Amino acid sequence: MKPQTIEPKYKNLLDTICETYETGKVRAFNAVNTELVKTYWEIGKYIVEFEQNGAKKAEYGKGLLEQLSGDLSIKYGKGFSRSNLVRFRQFYSAYPICSTLSHKLSWSHIVEFLKISGMSSQLFVQKYQLYLPNKDELRKEIENILKSEDED
Repeated sequence: MKPQTIEPKYKNLLDTICETYETGKVRAFNAVNTELVKTYWEIGKYIVEFEQNGAKKAEYGKGLLEQLSGDLSIKYGKGFSRSNLVRFRQFYSAYPICSTLSHKLSWSHIVEFLKISGMSSQLFVQKYQLYLPNKDELRKEIENILKSEDED
């Protein structure tokens, strides 16, 4: 069978369509990610506000997260384990102003940032607003920071 010759105009069309499609997929993924991060932050806010009931500190130990986890898992399936609800709450508590976070941060990045406490976490997030390493690189760097904090 003879290989087909591709016209330059057709190749240009094909390349343009492929590039447009790939760019659109990336934009769609980023838009969904941004909305998920905002949603998780809002869920954390609702949990904290409910737990605090107008007080400055929450009264833990009432089984709220277990009950929420069960009810939300029945309704929506995966994604609402107790540990995820803890992360949502922790996310809101660590970053009470969601707009201070870059829309480039994925939930995986945020979960890694939550492992660092206090000011170190805030500085780390600021550092990575412009350049985001992949999750494995980020995890390795956070582990190094945590080790150095333990040694101090």
